Amino acid sequence: MTIIEAIILGIIQGLAEFLPISSSGHLAIAKFFFGFENNSISFDVFLHLGTLIAVFAVFYKDVIELIKEFFGICADIIFNFVTLIGGKKKPFRKIIRTAYRRFVVLVIVSTIPTAILGVLMKDLVEESGATLLIPGICLLVTAVMLFVSDLLKDGNKTEKNTSWANALFIGVCQGIATMPGISRSGTTITAGLVCGLKRDFVVKYSFLMSIPAILGAVVLEIPDMKDDLTSTPAMCYVVGVIVSAIVGYVCIKAMLVIVKKKKFKYFSYYCAAVGLAAIIGHFVISNK
Repeated sequence: MTIIEAIILGIIQGLAEFLPISSSGHLAIAKFFFGFENNSISFDVFLHLGTLIAVFAVFYKDVIELIKEFFGICADIIFNFVTLIGGKKKPFRKIIRTAYRRFVVLVIVSTIPTAILGVLMKDLVEESGATLLIPGICLLVTAVMLFVSDLLKDGNKTEKNTSWANALFIGVCQGIATMPGISRSGTTITAGLVCGLKRDFVVKYSFLMSIPAILGAVVLEIPDMKDDLTSTPAMCYVVGVIVSAIVGYVCIKAMLVIVKKKKFKYFSYYCAAVGLAAIIGHFVISNK
């Protein structure tokens, strides 16, 4: 891999991770059409870490509060447990007593089905990314989903009144979006809008719930990274992470405006065009 290839893949990752056009699908198509020899799992993982940095940079205040409240929840659970087994007559502490604590639990509830589907679909996802056909079909699915999302009515739910069933449904959708060509951000935002979440809140929810999802994917890929970490120059990793982080930051800021103004239909047209091109490319290449 060269520095130029690392920059191109970093740009694609940063754009497609947060714009609703599927980073995994675009990375698979780009590697195929540009003839990149790199199929390094470790490089893809580092690109995702770059976009994770972008999420932290944009939502750092929310991230700090969520981390703080997460440990607060853990402390209160331990306190209640000790009180229970110790037979003390102290009152139990209420676990979910703030909006941020409820937000923490919502993210956890969404992460559970995502993690389960991520493990079950791991082999299927890797095999699907080796061909142009599956990413192409999945991009068409994304196109339809994005077009429909602009037609949905504005909701009024925030972390205060989003139900656990809503969180579970969004998490299942995020798990399905591990398929190359299915946009994670587009899927979770659309799922949130279907559940009646406010448009500004659903964007924040979608990107913050990507943190445990990306970290979980990294953990799953660690065993496979050992053999190919040295196959790519270290500078390519550094450049890829920096580029994906910078581009990702800009795209998150853009998405906050795009969702509010209901501009998903333009990405729908784009995904449809790229999806059709990938499908046609698959049959053209296979017939040679």
